[in-house]
Amino acid sequence: MKPNYYVAHPWHGLELGPKAPDELDVFIELTPQDPVKYEIDKASGFIRVDRPQKYSNRSPTLYGFIPRTYSGDLSGKHCSEVVGRPDIKGDGDPVDICVLSASPINHGNTILTVIPIGGLRMIDKGEADDKIIAVLKGDEVFGLMKDIGDAPKALINKLHHYFLTYKLDPNSPSTGTVEITEVYDRAEALKVIQFGIEDYIKKFVTV
Repeated sequence: MKPNYYVAHPWHGLELGPKAPDELDVFIELTPQDPVKYEIDKASGFIRVDRPQKYSNRSPTLYGFIPRTYSGDLSGKHCSEVVGRPDIKGDGDPVDICVLSASPINHGNTILTVIPIGGLRMIDKGEADDKIIAVLKGDEVFGLMKDIGDAPKALINKLHHYFLTYKLDPNSPSTGTVEITEVYDRAEALKVIQFGIEDYIKKFVTV
């Protein structure tokens, strides 16, 4: 077999998978063990240290993004319509995803096959920044969950709290910019992903 000397860009080069959006291949940047926040470098595709986690905040789940998605005009419009605010835009990033897994995956830069079960409708500085919640396909504990109501409420609450506080300076709590308007189900998660796919095509594929 001829070796592959070229690595695909995780955002643009990876495929969603043939069953998308019901089942997806996603890219993991961050694990619950990571004491720093990693993020994909959009230009190169390598993982960059975004910022150290300043306080006790650590992601309670695996965290990454859905390849070939983009939070653009359609994503922002959908969020605006749902929350009843006309000023919301997409945040210009791939759609984020949190993956529930009992299997000990201890490093990022990893591709997982997941099944979406819901999400958090998050708005940061007036921009749609949804966090899709999914389960690792085949996971012994979470793999059979079909919708957000099947997931442990305590874990969803931890995700909710993490994203409300992960950018917050406890010495200046009024500086927080993040709000979460709702926790939504699988059907809505699939809509958000589909808008992200369409926004990506509009931004990067359509000539």
